[in-house]
Amino acid sequence: MSTTSEAYIVEAVRTPVGRRNGSLAGVHSADLGAHVLGALMDRTGIDPAAVDDVVFGCLDQLGSQSGDIARTSWLAAGLPESVPGVTIDRQCGSSQQAVHFAAQAVMSGLSGLVVAGGVQNMSQIPLTAAALVGPQFGHADPYSGSRGWRKRYGDRTVSQFHAAEMMARHWDITREEMEGFALRSHQRAARAVDSGWFEREIAPYDDGETALAVDEGPRRDTTLASMAGLKALAPGGRLTAATSSQISDGAAALLIASEQAVREHGLTPRARIHRMTVVGDDPIMMLSAPIPGTRKALKDAGLTEGDIDAVEINEAFAPVVLAWQREIAIDPQRVNPVGGAIALGHPLGATGARLMTTMLHHLERTGGRYGLQTMCEGGGQANVTIIERL
Repeated sequence: MSTTSEAYIVEAVRTPVGRRNGSLAGVHSADLGAHVLGALMDRTGIDPAAVDDVVFGCLDQLGSQSGDIARTSWLAAGLPESVPGVTIDRQCGSSQQAVHFAAQAVMSGLSGLVVAGGVQNMSQIPLTAAALVGPQFGHADPYSGSRGWRKRYGDRTVSQFHAAEMMARHWDITREEMEGFALRSHQRAARAVDSGWFEREIAPYDDGETALAVDEGPRRDTTLASMAGLKALAPGGRLTAATSSQISDGAAALLIASEQAVREHGLTPRARIHRMTVVGDDPIMMLSAPIPGTRKALKDAGLTEGDIDAVEINEAFAPVVLAWQREIAIDPQRVNPVGGAIALGHPLGATGARLMTTMLHHLERTGGRYGLQTMCEGGGQANVTIIERL
């Protein structure tokens, strides 16, 4: 066993993000995962047999996503059977947590090369599908049957949509503010597509039947007037479909390497994992944890808000980012500079790795040094990762 090591990002790649029932809807989840794994091996040129583990995030592990999709994706890519894989679920932060686990493995000295990523086909496996099948086994939902949960939280509503409404009310974020934010997300994403900024990070998908080279989510015809005409998701609520993330399909993967592995395999690291933080917060408001998580990560890293050159905070819902911006003093121009999940989509288990991939490429394109990524997660949790471009 080697001594404690730094953890480096050597390569990061993603599929284009397909919209619900769009170009990638019919692609098996294992084939989406296999696509980015194959691209990652091709781009790095490493011997795939040298990889110590594959850690993937994925939610609703049913059907095409069951049976340890990390392992299935690796094998579907034609890669060595000797390499294991594990699939994890930290809700929306699953593949960001995969990056954390990969980095921790190489920093401990127990591993040299670990692949971290995630995959989700939401067109095939609907949002919360795992909970929706519960009633046939006698469970109406994940919580109400637990005596301990009911004793602590009663019968309070546990729902991301309800939580987003709670945040909008708590921070007094108006529907108009959220719609303005959503419009900027689409505009920034469209500019990034038109400028070719995503081309280097995307491995176009083409299996002979399905082809997609660019993200399908950005809506160029979105206007404040069109958003104003939408019905709220709940009676009397402030949220609409336009101020929520898009249901999407996609995959992303990164190669995380130790210092020794970088030397042994002749690799050129592109960034260093500078800080990894995970926190918990109110599981009913659920989506607010990125605020205390960011504060803790910056303090523990010895950095200030002014040190951060780019932020990727997942746009699960507009009030998540807007509340975070009110509490964290980072220039809004540095936050989701190429758009977020409202425009680009949110393939749940893949989004953490997708955000990391995009943030790395943005730092390289702009010459920034530090990037901070965070996202809200079911159960009232948040991952925060700070990377340093090399």
